[in-house]
Amino acid sequence: MEKVLDYFGCNVFNDDVMQARLPKSVYRNLKSTIEEGNALERGLASVIANAMKDWAIEKGATHYTHWFQPMTGITAEKHECFIAPQDATHALMEFSGKELIKGESDASSFPSGGMRSTFEARGYTAWDPTSYAFIKDKVLYVPTVFCSYSGATLDKKTPLLRSIEVVNKEALRVLKLFGNPATRVLAKVGPEQEYFLVDKKLYQRRKDLMLTGRTLFGANPSKGQELDDHYYGSIPRRVQAFMDDLNKELWKLGVFVKTEHKEVAPGQYELAPVYTGTNLATDQNQLTMEYMKRIADDHGFACLLHEKPFAGMNGSGKHNNWSLATNLGENLLDPGSSPSANAQFLVILTCIIAAVDKHQDLLRISVASASNDHRLGANEAPPAIVSIFLGEDLQEVIDAIEEGKTIQGRESQYMEVGVDSLPAIRKDATDRNRTSPFAFTGNKFEFRMLGSGFSLSCTNMILNTIVAEELGNFADQMEGSANFREDMNVWMQKTLKKHKRILFSGNGYDESWVKEAERRGLLNYRTAPEALVHYDDEKNVALFEKYGILTHQEMTSRKDILLENYSKVINIEGLTMLQMVTKDILPACTTYMNELSKTISHKKELGMNLPCDMEESLLKHISENSCGAYRKLTELETALQGVGNVTGEYETAVYYCEHVLPKMNELREHVDKLEKMVARKYWTLPTYTDLLNLDKIETE
Repeated sequence: MEKVLDYFGCNVFNDDVMQARLPKSVYRNLKSTIEEGNALERGLASVIANAMKDWAIEKGATHYTHWFQPMTGITAEKHECFIAPQDATHALMEFSGKELIKGESDASSFPSGGMRSTFEARGYTAWDPTSYAFIKDKVLYVPTVFCSYSGATLDKKTPLLRSIEVVNKEALRVLKLFGNPATRVLAKVGPEQEYFLVDKKLYQRRKDLMLTGRTLFGANPSKGQELDDHYYGSIPRRVQAFMDDLNKELWKLGVFVKTEHKEVAPGQYELAPVYTGTNLATDQNQLTMEYMKRIADDHGFACLLHEKPFAGMNGSGKHNNWSLATNLGENLLDPGSSPSANAQFLVILTCIIAAVDKHQDLLRISVASASNDHRLGANEAPPAIVSIFLGEDLQEVIDAIEEGKTIQGRESQYMEVGVDSLPAIRKDATDRNRTSPFAFTGNKFEFRMLGSGFSLSCTNMILNTIVAEELGNFADQMEGSANFREDMNVWMQKTLKKHKRILFSGNGYDESWVKEAERRGLLNYRTAPEALVHYDDEKNVALFEKYGILTHQEMTSRKDILLENYSKVINIEGLTMLQMVTKDILPACTTYMNELSKTISHKKELGMNLPCDMEESLLKHISENSCGAYRKLTELETALQGVGNVTGEYETAVYYCEHVLPKMNELREHVDKLEKMVARKYWTLPTYTDLLNLDKIETE
C-alpha cells in the first residue's frame, strides 16, 4: 500500500529537492531568501532555473508557466514549452534564468480599475522565490507577482508580500525591546475551507448554479438542517472517495491537509490544513479551491464555493486563523508562562486590539462582496459589525490592566499592573464565541468573516499592515525609554482605555448588539457598497502609502474593481432570473394550469356534480402567483435596464443594491411559492430536496 510520506511533496521543488540539486552556495542563498527575506544574489537565477527544468522534465513536465493572482480572485497562467530549436531538425529543452525571473503577459483584459487603457496591453510577471515552484499537469508552475508596464500593482500577491515584510520589521523592533533574540517574524495562517457538494447531473439542470454559483430560486425543503444530524456525521463513501483523492493530490503539492468533516448544512463539508506562512498558505489555498472543483467533477459532483448557495441553509466561510511566529519557533500569540513573555504577549495583544478598532472599516472591506452579503449576519456567520472576543480569562486580565487593578489569578498567582506575573490563561477558558468576527482561540485569532470563495491575500495583507502600524507606534514611543516597564504600563492602560469598545463577549446575532455597537461608535456596514466606498479614505491611503503597500491610485483602482464586480455579479444574477422564469418556470406553470383546467372541464362535462374545489383552488393560487411572478419579472427587467442611467462605480453598485436586488427577492418569493404547488412532472428544476438530501450524495 502506498504511504502518504512516500509521495508527500513529490511535485514540489521544495527544500529537499533544492538541497539535492543546487550547489551548496546557491542553496544557502536561496534558503536565506525564502526564510529570512534576504535578496537573492544576482547571477544565481540561471543555476536555479536549470535545476528546476531538469527536475521538472524528469517528472514528465513539458511546459512552464508564470502562475499569478490577478484581481479576478482566481489564478492565471500562460504555458510555454521548454523546447527550443537547435537547428532545422533538432531541438533542445531550455529554461533560462531570465525566463525564470521575468515573464510578459497581455494585461489588457485583467481588471485594473482604470489604471490602464485597453491599448496599454503589456504586463509583467516576476518570480516570487519565497513560494515553492511545483508541477501540475506536466507543467512547471512558478509563483509570480504581476504588474503593469509602468510598475503599478495588478495582482493580490504583491501587496501581501510587502505586508509580510512590514509586520516582520515592526514586530522585530518590539521584540528587541524585550530582549528577544529572534531575527525574523512571520505571519502565519491556517484557513478552514467550507464548501458544498451537489450531484453534477442535477447541477447541470440549474442555470442559476452554473452561471452564478447560487440558487436564485428554491423553496425550503421539508427537512434541512433542523435536526443537526449532518454536522460531524459519518461521511458517505462516495464523498469519502472524493476526499481521499483530493487529499492525495494536495499532499503531492505539499499542502498539509489535516482535517475533514461534515459541516452543518446538508451537502456541506470542511477541509483545513496545518498553519504555514501567509504567502505559501495563500498560494496553497488557491490550489485547494481549484482541486476541489476538479476532483469533484471526476467523482460526479459539483463543488460550490459560493458563500450562500442555498437560502435558509448555512452558508460557507473560510475561517482565517492568524498568528505571528518567530524563526525560533515562538508563537507570539501564546500567553506563555514567564514574566517577560507575559509582558511581550500583552503588548502585542494590545497592539492587535488597537489595530482592529482603528481599522474596522478595512477588515469589513476585505470581506465585502455581493455573495458574502447573503451570509454575513445569518445564523452561521458573524455579523457585519467587527468586534473582538477574548474569552473570560484574558478579558479579566485586560480589564485589570486598563483599570489599574490587581487581580488574583488561578493557581494562586498574582498579577500587578506591572505585568510581573500573568495568571495562567487556559486555552479552553470559555466556550468559543461562534458569533464573534475576530475571536482569540488560545494562541491565535480566528477571523470568521472571510467568504468561502475569497482569496486569503487581501484580508491578511490588511491584518499584517494594521498590526504592523500599532507595533511600530509602540516601538516609536518605547525605544530610548529610561523606564521601559513603567512607560509600557502607562501605554497599555491608555491604549486599552481608548480601544476597549471593540471588545465584546456576547451574542453577535442579538438585535441589542446592533444598538450597543452603535452606542459605542462601532461601524456597521450592512452591504458591500457601504463598505467598499471607504477603501481609499484618507486614513487608509495614509496607512498603506506610509508602509509602501499600495499607492493611492492602486487603492482607488481596487475599490473600483470590487464595486464593479459587485454590480456585474448582481446583473448576471438578474439576467439569469429573467431567463429561468421566462423559459422554465412560467412555461411549467402554464402547462400545469392547462392540465388543471382540462380536469375541471372534464369533471363538469361528466354531469355527475363532481367536486372541483381542489383543482379550482390550486388553479387560482398558481394563477395568482404566476401573474405575480410575471409582474415582478417585468419590474426586474425595467430595473436592470435602468442602470444605464447611472454613472460611477459606487453609484452603480448602490443602484443594484437598492433597486435590482429587492426586485429579485420579490420575484423569488412568487416562484418559491409556485414550486410548492406545481406538480413535479412539470417542475423541471431540481429542488433543494433533490440537491441537498441526498440519496445521490449520501449513498455510494
